[in-house]
Amino acid sequence: MERVGPGPVLVANRGEVAVRIVRACRELGLRSIAIYTDMDAGSLPTRVADAAVRVTSYLDVDAVVGAALTHGARAVHPGYGLLAEDARFARAVTDAGLVFVGPPAEVVAAMGDKIRARALARECDVPVLEGTDGPVDADLARVAGAEIGFPVLVKAAHGGGGRGMRVVAGPDELDGALAAAEREAAAAFGRGEVFLERHVARARHVEVQVLADHHGAVAVLGDRDCTVQRRHQKLLEEAPAPDLPDAVRTELHAAARRLATAVGYRGAGTVEFLVDRDTGALAFLEMNTRLQVEHGVTEMVTGIDVVVAQLRIADGEPLDEVLGSAGVVRGHAVQARIAAEDPWEGFRPAPGRVAALTLPSGPWVRCDLGVEAGDAVPGVYDSLLGKVHAWGPDRATACARLAAALDDLVLTGVPTTAPYLRAVLDRPDHAAMEHDTGSVERDWAPEATARPTLAPTEEPATARAVHLATDRGPLALRVPRHRAGATGTAAAVASRPERSGPATESTPTGDPVAPMDATVVEVVVAPGDDVAAGAVLVVLEAMKMELPVRASRATRVDVVHVAAGDRVTAGDALVGMSAPGSG
Repeated sequence: MERVGPGPVLVANRGEVAVRIVRACRELGLRSIAIYTDMDAGSLPTRVADAAVRVTSYLDVDAVVGAALTHGARAVHPGYGLLAEDARFARAVTDAGLVFVGPPAEVVAAMGDKIRARALARECDVPVLEGTDGPVDADLARVAGAEIGFPVLVKAAHGGGGRGMRVVAGPDELDGALAAAEREAAAAFGRGEVFLERHVARARHVEVQVLADHHGAVAVLGDRDCTVQRRHQKLLEEAPAPDLPDAVRTELHAAARRLATAVGYRGAGTVEFLVDRDTGALAFLEMNTRLQVEHGVTEMVTGIDVVVAQLRIADGEPLDEVLGSAGVVRGHAVQARIAAEDPWEGFRPAPGRVAALTLPSGPWVRCDLGVEAGDAVPGVYDSLLGKVHAWGPDRATACARLAAALDDLVLTGVPTTAPYLRAVLDRPDHAAMEHDTGSVERDWAPEATARPTLAPTEEPATARAVHLATDRGPLALRVPRHRAGATGTAAAVASRPERSGPATESTPTGDPVAPMDATVVEVVVAPGDDVAAGAVLVVLEAMKMELPVRASRATRVDVVHVAAGDRVTAGDALVGMSAPGSG
């Protein structure tokens, strides 16, 4: 077996996870090599690593492996996202004589194929939801949807992170959902196959962290709750999963251990489940063969550095030596994902530049960010900037400490999810664990009157700072502490449906324009089409998210200025519409 040894570790990722891995290498006395593209030149990972190497793309397997070999790396850590769950990459790393810090390529392939993973779960007596046994096209989907019963979930067969998933309420929505999910999956993972699975309307999302060594030992490091999410993208995570019956927790842990053992797992992995709020039944979702974004909350309650553990396991150390006396769950930890998105505009991605950054501090607070003041936030990559965590002896204390930390977070230049998540922490239904995976879209939409407004600052004119109006003047992305249900200066969460896409920006003539720099992935209309108010005209993609641009009024399309594949910048005209009353 190849061992990590004293040679450098190449970090095959970017942003905050790359910084996290570099720091774990430093703790073990290992040198680190960062990679970067032209869009990320001078980024924080390149500044904290011992060396940095330019690649044309983070997804170029040959370029990344070549960089590792050329610069003397002994091991490659894939982080999460990008190539982390690509079996071709894992195999290329090991074929080159390097250590892949993760499971064997055949395990990555088996669990990365969600359809195959469902079959393996059944063999291990792990319950799964009703669904198709293979990929579907439109014809098969109609038949399967009727058999399963609506609502159903269209789900990418490969990849993860919530990409390529659409909930379908009825058969009339199926064709559009299939096309959108296939397109998003192909863009994110290079493969567009999708399958159908029964949708659980009221569910909790609970996952189990496992560690496994080269010698067959498997350990369960507790569980996490990731129920606060939007469009299958997690927003708040916590460990351990609160208010979970002992019998359910025991079965979750046992099921995760059975599956990890059966597939010959190695390293850190996460087995994800849905728990039906109405029946209490649990069902397997998928196994992520990599580090999770939310690994920090597990570290805070167990005292185990999961990234260090990954590196030590990759070096052949047995699990009992890696864990030592740690691993007992103590207290509670909560994490908020800080993303460059505007919750008041349908969580629209918001690339730009971080003008100023002040991080919260304290003995119970941890911040993992991939940017510093002055850093660019490119529009071509994921919107995640980092995470803020807090620990407490119990859930209420941990949530209160996280709320205080978000109060103290100052980040100007781009809007972020921080003020919205700060408001969620004050909701009584969140405190009482009464929410489910649909609460954000169904009940917790950002209140329009509480939207942060752009205000001039003393910072350079190229930077736009986001401020929240309060009775004591503007506070840059700081949300004052407030009681649940408070109104006026507070970033309240209203009980009303959320808009299904970003607000349509327009030219002085009323024609829709690109709200941000993006790529056109689909043009839905053609000249001469009559469209209703709210109809989708063009679908854009930015920061790995699709953004439908909608008609602000009922009218007729005169001209289409863009085609699929075009790059547009903020303000570019997309579609020319007839003047009001002439359509």
